[in-house]
Amino acid sequence: MNLHNLKPAEGSTHKDGKTIGRGQGSGKGGTATRGHKGAKSRSGYSKKIGFEGGQMPLQRRVPKFGFTNINRKDFTGVNLNKLQELVDNGIVKDAVTIDVLVENRLAGKNDLIKILGGGELTAPLKVSVHKFTASAKAAIEAAGGEVISL
Repeated sequence: MNLHNLKPAEGSTHKDGKTIGRGQGSGKGGTATRGHKGAKSRSGYSKKIGFEGGQMPLQRRVPKFGFTNINRKDFTGVNLNKLQELVDNGIVKDAVTIDVLVENRLAGKNDLIKILGGGELTAPLKVSVHKFTASAKAAIEAAGGEVISL
């Protein structure tokens, strides 16, 4: 080993990225490798999502159709098998109200609730919510329960 062939250990140093925008003497002064003019050469440039270089963006080229009813009411559906689970777990004895469903995270406190006919119900329950499907209503009454629409 001599002074002319000394070098740092493998991996102990790393070269930083190229230094740009520090004057003409650096060889990367002037435009700082950004080219001349245009949005991309400016500071603070960021491309908007969906920008296609000034071409009409896809989202605006595609025809729009359909209709969104601003007065639509969204109901949170709860199936009969969920009500049966509440009975099996000993949470509910005879009556199911909105408060019970909210406490057990089957619905939110401001939700409109609709009982759906999925699954089996054997317990006679007094169910009081906003809406019922015809099959759910029939199943609750067949099990000896009562249906109350709010």
